[in-house]
Amino acid sequence: MKKLLLLLVVVLFALPQLSGQDPEFIKEDKVLNLGIGFGTTLYSGLHNKSLVPPISASLEFGVADEILEKGVIGVGPYLGYSSYKYEYLDWGWKYSNLILGARGNFHYPLLDKLDTYTGILLGYNIATAKWTGTGTEDVSATAGGVVWSWFIGGRYYFKETFAVMAELGYGVTYFNVGIALKM
Repeated sequence: MKKLLLLLVVVLFALPQLSGQDPEFIKEDKVLNLGIGFGTTLYSGLHNKSLVPPISASLEFGVADEILEKGVIGVGPYLGYSSYKYEYLDWGWKYSNLILGARGNFHYPLLDKLDTYTGILLGYNIATAKWTGTGTEDVSATAGGVVWSWFIGGRYYFKETFAVMAELGYGVTYFNVGIALKM
């Protein structure tokens, strides 16, 4: 974590030195991200089977620009879902997570057609668990809690309104890929 914070500080001090490109994401833009995640932090184990990989949708609104000359701040809602099943012999559990939250991103253009950003997610995880075994009564439970994520990402625009996106970080998934649609 200390190395990540040091890297972030170095990048923030280096940004004013970079010439940068014209921003792909600007104030008053609206972008819908649709993604699928790989490598989850929610479940691990030898007997786990993915029923629904982590999927997500977020909407981002550009709210402030000219931060560090060409930087832009974006905020918006986030929705994520994943489901896993743990099985051993003839019993197991099915887990699902629904994450509702808000994201805040800092965008800074480094290359033409590439929208680069870092951001945080703060949300609430609605978790459910259900027994799938035989020979006992049906058992289920629900729980929840605050979740957060820090990530870096980029959207490469093939057209003015269509991009592919990728995010790397710690949170619901380690790696998220998908599409972005500018509205």
